[in-house]
Amino acid sequence: MSAEKLRLDKYLWSIRIFKTRTQAAAACEAGKVKMNGAAVKAARTVNIGDQYEVKTEAKRWKIEVTGLLANRVQYSEAIKYYLDITPEEDKQFNQRIASSFHTGKRPSKIGRPTKKERRDLDDFMRED
Repeated sequence: MSAEKLRLDKYLWSIRIFKTRTQAAAACEAGKVKMNGAAVKAARTVNIGDQYEVKTEAKRWKIEVTGLLANRVQYSEAIKYYLDITPEEDKQFNQRIASSFHTGKRPSKIGRPTKKERRDLDDFMRED
C-alpha cells in the first residue's frame, strides 16, 4: 500500500474525519486543512509522518499520519491509521462547542400545534 499514491481528501474521508469525500475536498478548497500552517489542496499526496490541522464544523483536529488507508472502514479500525495530537486548548474548545451544540429539535409545547390541538382549532374555526 505504501507504494501507491493516496489523495488527501480520500484519506480524510477514509479515517472518518469527514462524512463524505466531497466534504473533505470542499474543506481542502476552503483552506480548512493545513500542513505546516499553509492550506493544502485535496489532490495532495499523503505520506506517513505528515501532520495536518483540520477544522470541521464541530471540531478542530491536529493529526499525524501513521498509515495509509484508501478505503473507508469502521471507526475502531480507522483510528489505527492516524495519531490525534490535538493540543489541550483545542480539545477544551471542542468540548465547549459540543456542550453548546444545538440539536435542532424544538422545545416541547412550543411552536407548531399537535395534531389534537390542530383539530380543536379547525373545529373552533368552522363554528363561525
